[in-house]
Amino acid sequence: MHTFLQRMPTEIKGTLSGLDRVRFRGTLRWLASLRGLGSYLGTMRVLLMNFKAWTMDLTEQIAEATERLAEAAGRPVVYLESSRERKETRAIDIARADGVTEGLIAVLKCVEPCQTFTVGGNRTEKKLFLKPVSGKCSHLYFYVFDPQFGLMHLRLQMWVPFSIHVCLNGRDWLANQLTQAGIGFDQRDNCFVDVDDIAAAQALLSQQLRTNWSSLLDGLVTRWPPAHRTMFTAPPLDYYWSAEETEWATDVLFRSPAALARVYPNLLRHATTTFGSRDVLRFLGQAPVVHRNTTREIISSTLTRPEGTRVKHAINRNSIKMYDKQQSVLRVETTINNPRDMKVYRSKEGDDSGQKEWLRLRKGVADLHRRAELSQKSNERYLETLPAVDHDQPLGETVRPICQPTEWHGRRVRALQPLSPNDNQLLAAVIRGEFALNGFRNRDLRPLLFGDDTSSAPDVPANEARRQSNKITRLLRLLRGHGLIQKVPKTHRYILTEPGRQTITALQIARQTSTQQLAKLAV
Repeated sequence: MHTFLQRMPTEIKGTLSGLDRVRFRGTLRWLASLRGLGSYLGTMRVLLMNFKAWTMDLTEQIAEATERLAEAAGRPVVYLESSRERKETRAIDIARADGVTEGLIAVLKCVEPCQTFTVGGNRTEKKLFLKPVSGKCSHLYFYVFDPQFGLMHLRLQMWVPFSIHVCLNGRDWLANQLTQAGIGFDQRDNCFVDVDDIAAAQALLSQQLRTNWSSLLDGLVTRWPPAHRTMFTAPPLDYYWSAEETEWATDVLFRSPAALARVYPNLLRHATTTFGSRDVLRFLGQAPVVHRNTTREIISSTLTRPEGTRVKHAINRNSIKMYDKQQSVLRVETTINNPRDMKVYRSKEGDDSGQKEWLRLRKGVADLHRRAELSQKSNERYLETLPAVDHDQPLGETVRPICQPTEWHGRRVRALQPLSPNDNQLLAAVIRGEFALNGFRNRDLRPLLFGDDTSSAPDVPANEARRQSNKITRLLRLLRGHGLIQKVPKTHRYILTEPGRQTITALQIARQTSTQQLAKLAV
């Protein structure tokens, strides 16, 4: 990311990295599993034949408590006929119409899909039993202008297991923090186009991660969906909090819309045409290996919106995307829904004093700090691949040196032919995003240039493997002679030089640009 910022020091004000939208899930773990619910019903001495009546009584308690809360606040409870209606828009419209600036805006109620339990019968054994089912039930949305978080909402399922979601926005939270600190800013939508003290704003964003999430979320649940205080007291049930979805955004603040408009089309084209499956894996912190036997699908897509165009790369419900916001902000955002492919250094759950090791990243808020760290690294890796795109030298001037013979260490080096299939294949291989940080080795280029990965095809003859390795050595010498790559000291790895990255990136973009587009640029 530092390389990207150094390329345009006079056009960029600074960056802000932190939480964007976050959706927390509160789970009553005793009620969320088949075994746990059965145990709880036994503790409460509720017979399975009375399960439905018991659940309906709890649902009625939620409804009555919600009505009392809304009546006390003088706010409406609105039933939505369609669950597809955009609820945030409806809540904002109500707030504007009624002049609500703090506290409860409204409670929206609708029927939506849910995971729940029901009681079935076994005719052979003549017994009743609990079973999990997918169904539909009523949900309550509590939309609130919170003094700390700004606009937020809580979503409560009105049927067993009474799960709850808390959705807030780190940028709205930052706006309140900046106001309290007396720091001026210009916020549009959920991003900042200007901040008087960017360093202080970044410190406040980083401070958000030091929150005691369980205590904070418990307080919000106690305040807004009030029925929980009386529903589960003997024995008491507490919510287990997890981060079901997190968006971590890095905003690059440009000094003017014109500055971003000048570079964004090239950035977008580069991300769309250059990044491959291995690049996406590398960005999201996974080994850049595409397995043949897998159900995971790597998808890259573009979407044109009224305010601009965004490119998105996704795998296994996690994604990274880039888009322009409010004309002068370049945003790179990592979204994590499924953290199981990632690792955290911790002791096993329930054994805090045990030996630490690298284990799967959990959804629980205890691992939220590590999740943020991984997301930030993902954004940085993405931005680090982009700096060479912003290069205002004419293409002819850029590629002329490599199209002429030269000398390296007293030996003649032939000219490159960047439009020929072989040389283009070589240049496309070394510019791959998976090599952006750690570089590449001779063995890394073999499957890309010869299409026979020896790790999956060990029967490649030794003499053929040696021939391929020798040829790649000569090609590496060719690239080094033209100053496109350099060797990492005391290793067998190579990395692109800054001129090399600029030259190869320019060539890759030119190859992906139509003659019609080039003609327009030349006018």
